Amino acid sequence: MSVSPVVSPAAAPAAAPAQAAPTQAELLDFARRTAADAELVASLPLDPEGRTWVRLEGPGGSEAWLIGWPPGTGTGWHDHADSVGAFVTARGELKEYSLAVRLPTDGWKTLELTEDVDRERTLPAGRGRSFGRHHVHEVLNESGEEHAVSVHAYYPPLPRIRRFSRTGQILRLEQVERPEDWQ
Repeated sequence: MSVSPVVSPAAAPAAAPAQAAPTQAELLDFARRTAADAELVASLPLDPEGRTWVRLEGPGGSEAWLIGWPPGTGTGWHDHADSVGAFVTARGELKEYSLAVRLPTDGWKTLELTEDVDRERTLPAGRGRSFGRHHVHEVLNESGEEHAVSVHAYYPPLPRIRRFSRTGQILRLEQVERPEDWQ
């Protein structure tokens, strides 16, 4: 039998104040400030064949990444599950295609989308956006010649990423990735 010491409340050390979760606006502000750090952006090794990334310390316990995008590369359709996030293009230009619809979180494999859910954004250097939970999008470097670099931040740190395929208005859940799959 083990006995734990009893500490009276008066003698207990003061607990550290709970850190508030960063908001979408705070994540976007972090991504903007980080994307403006020319030395950091220039330090990212770029590969002509595939995306490269470096993990960064984000605000308030968030997960952040500096990502290099060779010409013609993209993410494919995906979401970030229960995380909110933001990203800013630091160099080059990215295109984001997104869906203005909240998908069910679980229990489906195929959905038929209505005609009015597609959104498109062009994000040149210095521009970005934030997004809420279950935001479905794909991000692309459509340039045929120029690398792009971007900064991304997510809170809570990504518990999973759902990957989708899309044919016309049909969206299919193809894979669920966990952090150990990309870290």
